[in-house]
Amino acid sequence: MSRIPLPYNPKVMDLFRNPKNLGKMDDATVVAVAGNPACGDMITFYLKINDQEVIEKASFESYGCAANIATSSIVTEMIKGMTLEAAWKDITWKKVTEEIGGLPSVKFHCGVLAVGALKRAIRQYYAQRGVEAPAWLSKEHTFEEKQALEEEELARTLSKRMKPEAER
Repeated sequence: MSRIPLPYNPKVMDLFRNPKNLGKMDDATVVAVAGNPACGDMITFYLKINDQEVIEKASFESYGCAANIATSSIVTEMIKGMTLEAAWKDITWKKVTEEIGGLPSVKFHCGVLAVGALKRAIRQYYAQRGVEAPAWLSKEHTFEEKQALEEEELARTLSKRMKPEAER
């Protein structure tokens, strides 16, 4: 089996080599995780949100491939200064993919996962406060959130199957 390098564009490679906003944020208002290390992609998003519900700062930690790091990096750049409502409505995996100049089709899930982590963080922001979510926040999970949940469930299922019988 040969391993042919994926055709990443220069912007993806630059964000992979020089990610923006990489690292833990100690004063984050909310922290959300998406992915599962068993499947190879994991993202933690940190958001600092002010009283007007504007994202003042965003950072991330990632365990994954170049596309995972690049999409997480670009999402943190795209959302700075946005209200939670604008980020929820305007940031989609397709916009993220366009913003980084495209991805190989086998790596689209990285953009989906990054947006899933963002939407989880926004949903979690309201849950942590114990307040009713605003009307613009859908009751149902978004496409990106559903995909993140499916990836995590698949990873859990696979890890259970790979454990010896005695450990199950």
